[in-house]
Formats: sequence, C-alpha cells, structure tokens
Amino acid sequence: MTERKPLGVSFESWIDRQIREATERGEFDDLPGAGKPIPGQGKPHDEMWWIKQKMRAENLSFPLPGTLALRKEAEEARAEALGARTEAEARRIVEEMNVKIRDSYRKPLSGPPVVQPLIDVDEVAAEWRALHPVAERKPAPQKDPKDPKDREDPKDPKQPKRAKRSLLRWFGRR
Repeated sequence: MTERKPLGVSFESWIDRQIREATERGEFDDLPGAGKPIPGQGKPHDEMWWIKQKMRAENLSFPLPGTLALRKEAEEARAEALGARTEAEARRIVEEMNVKIRDSYRKPLSGPPVVQPLIDVDEVAAEWRALHPVAERKPAPQKDPKDPKDREDPKDPKQPKRAKRSLLRWFGRR
C-alpha cells in the first residue's frame, strides 16, 4: 500500500519523489515491453483497439454475417475434405457440409443475399483420389478354415468381437 501524501507538499513533488525512489530501488527494471516502441504509436485512434488486440492474441476472426460465414465454412470443409486420410472421410465431410447448406435454403440467414451452391461430392472425391494416389496393393491371403492357424479363437484379444444378437430376432423384431 502506498503512503499518503503529506500535508503541505504538492502532488507533483510528492509523485516525483516516489518515482525517483522506486527507480533507485530498481523496481522499474525488467518491465515487460522495456526498450520496445509503444504499440499503436503514430496510428489513428481506434475506439475498438482493445477488442482487435484481444482477437489477434486469441487468434480469432471477426464474426461474419450468416451467409458469408456459411460460404467460408464451405471453403474450409472442401479444403479439409481434400486433406482427409480416406476417401470415405472426405465424402462424409462434404455430405455434412451439404446438409448445412440445405438447411440454409430452408431458413433465412443474416447478411447479404448469397446462395451457396452444394458441393459436388463426386468432384471432391475425384480431386481427393488425384491428390492421394494408391500404390498397388496385394490382395489379402485367403484364410483356410481347416488350418488351425487361421481359425478364429474367441479368447484371442486381437480377434474382433462379434456383435451380440437380440433374442427378439426369433419373433420378427429387430
């Protein structure tokens, strides 16, 4: 807690004395930003500077109107689909985006009237195949049920487990 200003001493001389004493004690050494220019120096005043600074620090983008946000999301989904590990995953990403686009046709979105076309799944799949050429694969060897090595062992943890069936299957329900 700081001490109170003594009576009869002007504010300026009292503050100057506190700053001088703190400097002598080294309290202003190694402050963050020491020796760096003041940020925003020479730029015009912006009332929203602190919001923009926070969004840059958090790596956020400014909120877009609904129609433009949908267009940006569609571009990102297409790029994500092209970078997917499998063609099935790429198709799933595009189909999920197409569901969002169809929903936007049914309800109005904020922003300028922009109609986002559906993404062609087959076109993206063809691009994905062009970007991810598959090496010649050898077919898996056929298992011989008579060979004891190829038989399924229910106690083997590497074997996939069979799904349990419901007893109701006998009654025509599933």
